[in-house]
Amino acid sequence: MRNFVLGIVITILVLLIGGLGLALLGFLPTRANHAPPDMERHFAMSALDNSVERHAPRLNNPVPPTDENLIEGLKIYTMNCALCHGGIDRQPSTLAKSFYPPAPNLILHPPDDEEWHVFYVIRTGVRYSGMPAWDKTLSEPQIWKLTAFLTRVEKLPPSVQDYWKQSSGAAPPTGTPEGHDHE
Repeated sequence: MRNFVLGIVITILVLLIGGLGLALLGFLPTRANHAPPDMERHFAMSALDNSVERHAPRLNNPVPPTDENLIEGLKIYTMNCALCHGGIDRQPSTLAKSFYPPAPNLILHPPDDEEWHVFYVIRTGVRYSGMPAWDKTLSEPQIWKLTAFLTRVEKLPPSVQDYWKQSSGAAPPTGTPEGHDHE
């Protein structure tokens, strides 16, 4: 039994040292202009979700989702996020695919996470992805307004939808099958 456990430990050490050696000797790809393998993408998304789950405080949004606050969130999105995550005109960002991993289009595919999760990602950023931490640029209330907007993109009140249409000339997503755009 002792030899069996020792064999498992040695095998794990050899795999870890081998993987580290491959990485340090430059054998692992680092190009940002090629799609990642499915296993890498799955691992990275799982790691991100689990890290946020572990570290993010489960805060309630102190900013009420009033029409005024949602419009302010839309403006913050347009000024700070649209370049990478797609504009409210529902056009994809030309920059999105230059990132590794590509920046998600948050208008066509809004986040389906809880507000505390979205707030934490905006505030702290995502290492190795190009997503900056916005806590030095936006105030906490601004981040909460942006969070409220992003988590409600497909179910905005009529007056906010009207503002969206006037601002962009495009209808906002509605959450209905005919309102969904798929890339």
